[in-house]
Amino acid sequence: MNLVDNAHETEYETLPDVTVSAPGRFHLIGEHSWFFRDKTLSMAVNLPVYVAVSLREDSTLRFYFPQLNDRKRSSLSSLKFRKEDRWANAVKAIVYGFSSGGFDIKGLNFTIYSDILPSAGFGITTAIKIGTAVAVNQILGLNCSQAQLLQVIERGNRLFLNTENFLADNYSALYSKKNTLLLTDHSKNTYENIPFDFEDKVIILTDARVPRISTWDKNIMLEPENALLLGDLKEKKANAHGGWVYSSDSTDINETLSVVSEDLRRRLLCIMYEHNNVMLALDGIAKNSFGMFARAVNHSHENMRDLYDISCPEIDWILKRVGELEPNLEYVRNPVTCGRITGKGFGRCLYTIMRNQDVEKFNRQLKDYERIFGFHPLSYEVHPSDGVQILES
Repeated sequence: MNLVDNAHETEYETLPDVTVSAPGRFHLIGEHSWFFRDKTLSMAVNLPVYVAVSLREDSTLRFYFPQLNDRKRSSLSSLKFRKEDRWANAVKAIVYGFSSGGFDIKGLNFTIYSDILPSAGFGITTAIKIGTAVAVNQILGLNCSQAQLLQVIERGNRLFLNTENFLADNYSALYSKKNTLLLTDHSKNTYENIPFDFEDKVIILTDARVPRISTWDKNIMLEPENALLLGDLKEKKANAHGGWVYSSDSTDINETLSVVSEDLRRRLLCIMYEHNNVMLALDGIAKNSFGMFARAVNHSHENMRDLYDISCPEIDWILKRVGELEPNLEYVRNPVTCGRITGKGFGRCLYTIMRNQDVEKFNRQLKDYERIFGFHPLSYEVHPSDGVQILES
């Protein structure tokens, strides 16, 4: 018996009827571009969340998170968002997504098992939602199609949690394949698996443990007129990935963006540059050129720091040290390492990609970081993983 099923049986005195695994995830480039119908490049990783579910004989919903030693409960007749329910709200949102869509839901026991807590980021909350959706669909025999499951998740996000529904989050947890990245095209609501074959590289996710403090209101970006401005700067290009590019005419760009404030102009420029960085990263992957891919990642972080104003000195310090792992000047243009802040919010997480030989030195740098800044970082070596799966009993 695995640890997940054992925890479920200990809590509920019954084995789960269904156990599902859903991956953690981080976005490499483009997570701020969804509103502008652009592209996001993501990686599902081997930081799994397990959702174990068993049927009940009443209409009660019970929730258990062993790593937190935390228990919550609700019922189908009083399903409400409660701030104090924290992680359990993600499960309740999916139950609501089913019931509000007319599906007949029964009482259920849920065990959420994850060694990485939702507060760390890394797509853990999304994994809880996706795992719950697949598990409920399976245990109740609802036979929902993938499109219906996506609608369930969207109703849960928008109507229960009152949050945005991010396709790149959902797609990467649902559709990712081992040893690939996932490209979400928000203009077409489609995804594509991109082979990622830099086998000699190590991917490390780091939670810098810096308190999340918002320095500006992200909602100022989410105005229709901003999307229209950038829409005016899009040009069709048949041989470009997705069929279009942003204008490179500086006169056209300056004239179009002259109607907004300087701060907003910088952030809209950042969105445009993010598209270019996604394209450059894809080109580097296709040509098996890590240097080209790494330049795209490093430029993207510079834009996050200098234009989008979403980084912080602590994360910048770590990434500067990553760039210094190879002191040879010839690698400035053809880098052997790269890294970037990751997350849609004013996050405290970053990813780095480096050579095997650099990992030990990077870990020593993190000890220096802790000594200098006083935050104890948590790091995880990861690799691209499959999307959600129903586990064999």
